[in-house]
Amino acid sequence: MHKYFSINDQIFSSRLFKKLSNRNETWVIHRLVCQPKLLKDTWKDMKKVPLDSGSPISVHGRDPMEKVIFACMAPPYGSGLNLYVLLFAASIRTFAGTLSDSPIWVLVPKSENEISEQTKKQLVSLEVKVTPFEIDPDVSKFPFAGNVLAAATAESLAKENTTFLAWMGLDTLIIDEPTLFLLGEDKTAGYRPVHHTLIGSIYEEPPDPFWELIYQKCHVTEDKIFPMKTHVDHNTLRPYFNAGHLIVRPEKGLFQTWWDYFKKLYHDPCFEEYYEKNELYTIFIHQAVLTGVILSTTERQELQELPFTYNYPLHLYYESPRDMRPQNVNDLVTVRYEEPKVFEKIPFCDPLKSWLTDQVNSLSKANLM
Repeated sequence: MHKYFSINDQIFSSRLFKKLSNRNETWVIHRLVCQPKLLKDTWKDMKKVPLDSGSPISVHGRDPMEKVIFACMAPPYGSGLNLYVLLFAASIRTFAGTLSDSPIWVLVPKSENEISEQTKKQLVSLEVKVTPFEIDPDVSKFPFAGNVLAAATAESLAKENTTFLAWMGLDTLIIDEPTLFLLGEDKTAGYRPVHHTLIGSIYEEPPDPFWELIYQKCHVTEDKIFPMKTHVDHNTLRPYFNAGHLIVRPEKGLFQTWWDYFKKLYHDPCFEEYYEKNELYTIFIHQAVLTGVILSTTERQELQELPFTYNYPLHLYYESPRDMRPQNVNDLVTVRYEEPKVFEKIPFCDPLKSWLTDQVNSLSKANLM
């Protein structure tokens, strides 16, 4: 049975959350309003260890290491924080099952624009941790550069706190428990292919000069190449990973390597000539570099392709192959939507349909949209 969380902070189930402060972890009680016995037993456990001891407290045998941390990047103003992050977080708290209590981080570039008090209150009510990070203003102007640095920053902060980091696009909703985020012991990363081919490399054709350059700069050898199918046009490409839906083991440093390569390559004159030919290369160079880094640093058996029910593009529902258009969207696990108006055109069923309507209306009435 789902635990329903309202963005207006009206409905909460009894739960614990872990407060992370630097590298010290302390269990604290939060809204234990319905289970006095749990409150009493937990208080006994907490009194055994001083709050300033720096030692993690395990409540009822729970391992202090998180299974997964959900993370995304958002700008410090506008609908990113006021709408998308709130929907993302509320969907996790409501529909993610045993992972619904997992930490949620939003990485925000440092800015003179302050987050409004109203938005801060909403984020606190959903226990979203806002983490500012610094990025050179000139670098931030390049498409998705901020996302790459934010992913690396989140990975660095998560190393000693979680087994898996789920790096999600801002327009993600979790609508069922994402059990496959808990990768097998032999897996380093979980991924979805890109939605469309666009600048991708058709598997049965020779790689074009752009991808040959990516492979050269990222040190990808031919034996690392394998086929994968895009979601919408269903073409078979050489590997081309979707940068908005990745599950990684933070200790492997995959995102840091991505950032290291990206900051060296995005202004490489060899690539700038492609930007002039077609702006799609400018938009998706971050994703191409990610692909090169994954291929050069991992073996194929370490990669786990997630099924199409993960990272499903609702905004491309009617463009998807018929056998990949579920009659009931509730059967999906994680989705992308680009804009909330998409919800009006897709075959949702209750309880998800009512929940989405309530959340969007709630934000609209709060003048946050």
